[in-house]
Parts: sequence; structure tokens; C-alpha cells
Amino acid sequence: MDIRNIAIIAHVDHGKTTLVDELLKQAGTYRENQAVGERVMDSNDIERERGITILAKATSVDYKGTRFNIVDTPGHADFGGEVERILSMVDGVVLLVDSAEGPMPQTKFVTSKALALGLRPIVVVNKVDKADGEPDRVLNEVFDLFANLDATDEQLDFPVLYASGRAGWADPVLDGPRKDLTSLFDLVLSHVPAPKQQAAAAEPFRMLATTLAADNFLGRLLAGRVESGTIQVGAQLKALTREGERIEQFRVTKILAYRGLTLTPIDEAVAGDIVTLAGMTKATVADTLCDLSVDVPLPAQPIDPPTISVTFGINDSPLAGRDGTKVQSRIIRERLFKEAESNVAIKIEDTPGGEAFIVSGRGELQMGVLIENMRREGFELSISRPRVIMREEDGVRMEPIEEVTIDVDDEYSGAVIEKLTGDRKGDLVEMRPAGVGKTRIIAHVPSRGLIGYQGQFMTDTRGSGVLNRIFHGWAPHKGPMQGRRQGVLVSMDNGISVAYALWNLEDRGKMFIGAQEAVYEGMIIGEHSRENDLEVNPLKGKKLTNVRASGTDEAVRLTTPVRMSLEESIAYIDDDELVEVTPKVIRLRKRYLDPHERKRQSRVDN
Repeated sequence: MDIRNIAIIAHVDHGKTTLVDELLKQAGTYRENQAVGERVMDSNDIERERGITILAKATSVDYKGTRFNIVDTPGHADFGGEVERILSMVDGVVLLVDSAEGPMPQTKFVTSKALALGLRPIVVVNKVDKADGEPDRVLNEVFDLFANLDATDEQLDFPVLYASGRAGWADPVLDGPRKDLTSLFDLVLSHVPAPKQQAAAAEPFRMLATTLAADNFLGRLLAGRVESGTIQVGAQLKALTREGERIEQFRVTKILAYRGLTLTPIDEAVAGDIVTLAGMTKATVADTLCDLSVDVPLPAQPIDPPTISVTFGINDSPLAGRDGTKVQSRIIRERLFKEAESNVAIKIEDTPGGEAFIVSGRGELQMGVLIENMRREGFELSISRPRVIMREEDGVRMEPIEEVTIDVDDEYSGAVIEKLTGDRKGDLVEMRPAGVGKTRIIAHVPSRGLIGYQGQFMTDTRGSGVLNRIFHGWAPHKGPMQGRRQGVLVSMDNGISVAYALWNLEDRGKMFIGAQEAVYEGMIIGEHSRENDLEVNPLKGKKLTNVRASGTDEAVRLTTPVRMSLEESIAYIDDDELVEVTPKVIRLRKRYLDPHERKRQSRVDN
């Protein structure tokens, strides 16, 4: 059977997962009456809640006697480790661009990886039925983007389709019949080459492992594209590292391949097909699985280095162990190292005491998703403020710089530019109109300056701005940067918060907790209206007297407390503070709960 391997790449929310749904439907993968959820490719709970793709997914459809292996890739640069590996498995890419927004930073990130691998893209301008769509402008922007990314003449001569993924049609001309996706299927058939490996069927079996999964019954599962040869169930294989060292020899117990949306057992896999193998115990991502006669590993894609690190520690607060079942450092360590096995963009280091672990990765979103997954699994953790990873070059201290692209209403552009170029030491690169009443701002900002900026940005733009960021490069360290301006309100006692006490504290600043909530000494219960930290008593009830005068017994009305999300909490805390994460609650606390210990440590640090 003829094979085509393609990846669908696009910016977050440009409609790629919806388009794949329609491709599956029109290729007859579903029965007419089959009940299928929306965005079937986003199967992970967090993906559905956030409306983003985090893990690359594969599916396959049969069309005119050809098997299309389709991979849906993440659009966030934080999950770039997934993207880089997946692109090495395919022979062509479909680049999906929103007809109003045009190419965005994450489009640029994934496209640069695809062009560097020599893949020839098919451009699909999606959502052309939107009222504010400008397909011609967007097409020019795509061409400019390709040219800026040093695309070859062959890559610049890309075919174009106009589409609406939700409505399920794609046409080579804007005013076409708008019936179905046949023209997309036909274009992939004619434009994307068949895998070269099909000519290498007589060679020994070789496959580069690109994704890792686990199954309760089958054990370790490694997926990838068969580079050469054929493989049958029961065959003996060996695994080689990138350097060519032998890891293990094993027997293939199962070969699985996507047929539609389900992983189906097959007896034999041929060169060019994307399959999952079971039977190994040690081999992992970027290793080569091959015939016993092979000694040279397949080249693996280099992975961009991590830019931020966060310390994951055990939860040692007085309320530890109430909500979660997994609280020991040993179990936390096992879980983190298991994550690092399948996610090559993450690095784990032990700390000297063994109670905490330094986790380095691509960005706050990637860290937030890992912590969210762990708390749903029953873990309790204490999380530090993210730190940017620096590096030395010729004796100069270098820090990571990110390219920030912002679309904002004209009236808020001044406030955004002031924050980025002032406090956060960014450089303005470009500023231009982006539609009616909107401005697009592009700036190069140190990663340090962007930690915690998202919440501030949403406040400054009244929730209407869109911010995207992507790693740009390294630059000399830009000097000290102002941190959080406000101090915090810290509880001085253990117990249950009292409404009357919180009501009396409202003059002091914003509250993070409500009445009848468990608090402890050293826990942060609010933001002080001034720059210093203040110790307060949230347990102080009203003194009872015999006097009954009008007005003394009015009901206490509390202002609604500020509830921060996990990412907002991690970005909010200072270096001497932690976020306590449990399956049910997110609390902020001081690193040292005892006030005398805090004073002693602040003297040591200064």
C-alpha cells in the first residue's frame, strides 16, 4: 500500500485539531451514526480544558488506496520537544494559518523547524468564512515568513488552499464550490513524496524512537517511523544510544499502528509506516531500534536547551497530607524522572538534601501543565519561583531573550510598551496596525522580565490583548530587574480564618482567602497595599460585650477574595516564597514559616 506521512502545524487555536476531525469524518473513519466527541485528537483532560494541543497525536486515514498517516502537533513553543521529534517522522507538512490573524509566533517556531528539515509545505488559509478574514494579506505574510526563514526556491513555490475546517471544505480558489476536503487529499497525494524508505525494504530493520508511552499490559511502548526493512512480531532487535552504544536486546511482543483513531495490532510493518513497538524495557526516546546486524544509530534531532528552572519539593506545611496520597520525596522523584524519559525537553537534577528536585524546561506553561498533571494524580508539592537559566560565553554572562508578539486595542498600546521597555528591559522591534483599531507590537524581552507578566498584561489590556512568545536567542545580561512591588500579608497563627478578622484587614490590602479557611503561621493570605510584608492575625474574633447598641451588630460583608490560578501563583511569588500545591488547594506561603527564622535568613541573604 502507498503511504503519505504528513504533520499538521499551526499556531494555537488556528483550527488544526478541528480540521483533522473533518478529514477523519470525510475519509469514512467514522460510521454515519457514530457518536464522536468534538476535537477527538485532544484526548487529554488538560488539553480539552485549555483548548490547546500538548502531546503530538497520530491517526491514519485511507484515501484512494493510499494510507495517510497524519500527526497533529502542539503549537506552543513550550512543547517544542514534541514538535522537533515528530517532524523527523514525516515527509510533508500542512501549514494552517488563520485568515484574520495570519502567521503567529508559534507558526514561525514550528515552520522554521520544518523548513530546516527540507520539508515542502502546503499552505491552508483556514477560517476564510470569518467576517474579518483577509486571505490575500495573510498569504503575503506567509511568503514573507518563509523568505525570512531562508526557505529554498522549491519551498517558496508552495501550493495554497482556502478552507473552513469547521464547515469541512477546502478549495484551490477562494470562490470555489466549497463542498468537501477532496482537494486537500488530492494535493497531499500529488505534492508530498512517498517515504524514501519504501525503496529500502531489502535493508535491515531500523527505526528511530520518537515518542514513549506505557501500557499496563504491554509495558513500555516506543513509536516512530520505520526507516528501512520490515519487522514481524517475535523478531529479535537491539537498541542503540545516539552514540552507538548498545542498551539492550529484546523480542518484539507487539506491533501497533494507527488505523483511524485506534492503535490496532498488526503482524508486519514495512519501511515508511509509523508504528509503535512493545517488548523493550530500557530503550527510550531518541534511541535507535534496529536489527542485530546494525551498529550505526540513526541521527536524532538536537533539542533546544531549557530556559527556566523550578524547584519541586515535598510539602512540609502544617496542612501537608490532608488532600494528597503521594507526599514522599521518593515518589515525587520517581514521577519526575519518568516524565523526563518521555519528555526530552525536561531535565531533572537532585538537590543536596534530597528533599527537592530542580526541574528545567522550556517555559512556564510547560511547568504549569506538569504540576497540574501531578496534582491530579494525588501529589502534594511545594513549588519555587521560576528562575531563568543563564550561560557563560567567552567570559560574558548571557541570558535568554524571547520574541514577544502582542495584538492589542490601540488605546492600550502605550501602557504595554511602557511596561515591556521600562521595568522589563525589552527592546521594541516593530509596531504596526493589525486590523481596525488594533496594533501589533513585536519586542525582544529577557525571559526574566516575562515571568509573571501575563496577569499584568491582562489587567493593562482589560482582558482584550493577545500575547505570544517564543525563544529568540541569547544576549548579554541586562542587569537587575525590579520584582514585585507590593509586600504580602502573612498569617501569624494556625487555625480557621474568621470573617470579622478578614473584614478588619481589608484596609491593609487584597485578600487571597475567604472566611472559614484553614490557615497556618507563615501562610500568605493577601497582598499588602504597601511595599513591606506585614504579619497579621486572620483568626481574631469579635470581643463580646453586654452592650447592645444600634449599628454594632451589622453583618460583616467581605470583599470577594482574589483567587489565582496555578501559573499566576507561581509567577506571583518572590524568591523567599513557595506555592503549596495539593489535589484540592493552591496556597501561597513563606519558604520559612517561623518569623524569627525568616529574619535570620534575610540577614544571611543580604
